[in-house]
Amino acid sequence: MTEPTTGSLRVSGALLHYEVRGRGPLLLLIPGGTGGAAAFDGVADALAAEHTVATYDPRGMSRSALDDPEAEQSVSAHAEDALCVLERLSPGEPARVFGASSGGIAALHLLTTHPERVARVVVHEPPVVEVLPDAAAHRALLARVRETFHSQGLGPAMTVFAAGLRRDGDSGDKGDNKDKGDSVEQRAESRLPPQAAGRAERTLADLPYFVGRIVPAFMAYRPDIRRLEALSDRLVLACGRDSRGELPYRAAAFLAERLGNELRHFPGGHIGLTTHPAAFGEHLREAFGVRGRQPGREAAGVPHTSSG
Repeated sequence: MTEPTTGSLRVSGALLHYEVRGRGPLLLLIPGGTGGAAAFDGVADALAAEHTVATYDPRGMSRSALDDPEAEQSVSAHAEDALCVLERLSPGEPARVFGASSGGIAALHLLTTHPERVARVVVHEPPVVEVLPDAAAHRALLARVRETFHSQGLGPAMTVFAAGLRRDGDSGDKGDNKDKGDSVEQRAESRLPPQAAGRAERTLADLPYFVGRIVPAFMAYRPDIRRLEALSDRLVLACGRDSRGELPYRAAAFLAERLGNELRHFPGGHIGLTTHPAAFGEHLREAFGVRGRQPGREAAGVPHTSSG
């Protein structure tokens, strides 16, 4: 694995840690869950053969510290962070953007609020549950998660959350779902490559923040459907082949149908970029329409550290 160039970027309310690899047109990767920039270690080098690949730890995660550790989170603030990274690394130039899960929601908001900065967006299983006909049931789920988290702690809250993410009609009593306390991410952990499995252990510290502040804010997000319809030619919606029926899949598939966009299927499930990195990276290249390195385009030099 190539060691990335790292930097720090001051944004409103936080100091972001970001990483850059390669040369060429900018491709910004926005992580979801608690993965941070390291979630893309398995795909970044291959993508960097044709792009300047940038990713970062979202505010409050890993190496991106909040000024106020108790600050409430919002999709708009996280999307503005992505915009700040774009402005740092590719000022004035539209960029390709990929977002996974909650990072996909940030990418959708970035597209609708700053379309001039985005050439094409690929989002993988953004849990935009507010678009679903049964959105009220999922609001009730989030309320139960929040109440359980505050009254009983992280473990019981994760159990409630995981039950709400399962496939339609899946009781959790067999197969991958046999442990009712496992999340979508945790159920796949036994299949992770060794490096990724080690990283999963390191990200457990971010789970209280994720469950307590990211999940409630992001899964209550209502995308601007009319705006997305106008920008649908720049948007690719994708889901994992193995996650049909799970809540993030259902939400993304419904949004794709609503917009009249083809739903692409990537290898693996909700965390296919971690469990199937090589194949996932190839599908991502295809979704961006990449057919080879574009000669003559090099990114400007990126500082190793900065607080500007």
